[in-house]
Amino acid sequence: MNYRHAYHAGNFADCMKHALLVWLLRALARKPAAFGVLDTHAGAGGYDLQADEATRTGEWQQGIGRLLASPPDEALADYLGLVRAAGAPAYYPGSPRLVRALLRPQDRLVCCEMHGEDHAGLRRLFARDPMVAVHARDGWTAIEALLPPRTARRGLTLIDPPFEQPGEFDRIVAAIGAARRRFAAGVVAAWYPIKHRAPVRDMQDRLRAGGEPDLICAELLLRPPLDPSRLNGCGLLVASPPWGFEAAAAAILDAIADRLGRDESAAHGSVTRLTPELPEAPMRTRG
Repeated sequence: MNYRHAYHAGNFADCMKHALLVWLLRALARKPAAFGVLDTHAGAGGYDLQADEATRTGEWQQGIGRLLASPPDEALADYLGLVRAAGAPAYYPGSPRLVRALLRPQDRLVCCEMHGEDHAGLRRLFARDPMVAVHARDGWTAIEALLPPRTARRGLTLIDPPFEQPGEFDRIVAAIGAARRRFAAGVVAAWYPIKHRAPVRDMQDRLRAGGEPDLICAELLLRPPLDPSRLNGCGLLVASPPWGFEAAAAAILDAIADRLGRDESAAHGSVTRLTPELPEAPMRTRG
């Protein structure tokens, strides 16, 4: 409960996560049928980058600040356009505001946030918005309680915990399984930090051993993951990604690494298929 994302808003991890999130939402919107989004750890919804919290760390200057000042790139154009429209560089939109910007009239967003101030900020941001519901609920329990969406038969669950407590990697493994049991037609996207490889490798091994199909890991590293006291990179684990995600994610990560890793020779992005897709069921024909 002590974590406040206001200190880290717009940093390199936000840029990576949100650029991929925007692509996933655009992919869902290719079809006219409604989709629902569950944001399990929503934060405040948006952040003043001139406020004391953001200026104290200055992390956004090496993240979204650098991206906005870099030459245009097609892979980042959609994401950066939404960020600029929200008020950057003075303001950075969190995942709830980015999701809301991409909802169509038939789509819905459910946000969960336990921190009192951030929950109040979400309430103000989406006051009287019939397309968004805000819950003061533990995001981990929300997966069982709020999936599947009431108004859609497809959608996305975004899992973005603060990773300030032990066991968060274990919770991600359990949450992916739970989300798929509750909402088989949904995409799941779970963010994780990369400080050193051991906890990430253990999470991936457990997912493979558990038989979870169709998993892709998209990762951005600014430095070799050798110092467990630093955030050296981050990843987005995507279950049941839409068609075309692997190629699009590779282009997005390469563009971010090129712009944010200019002082880090080891900066790079990678997209790895962790487990194979389920084979399509054979079509039945009448004999």
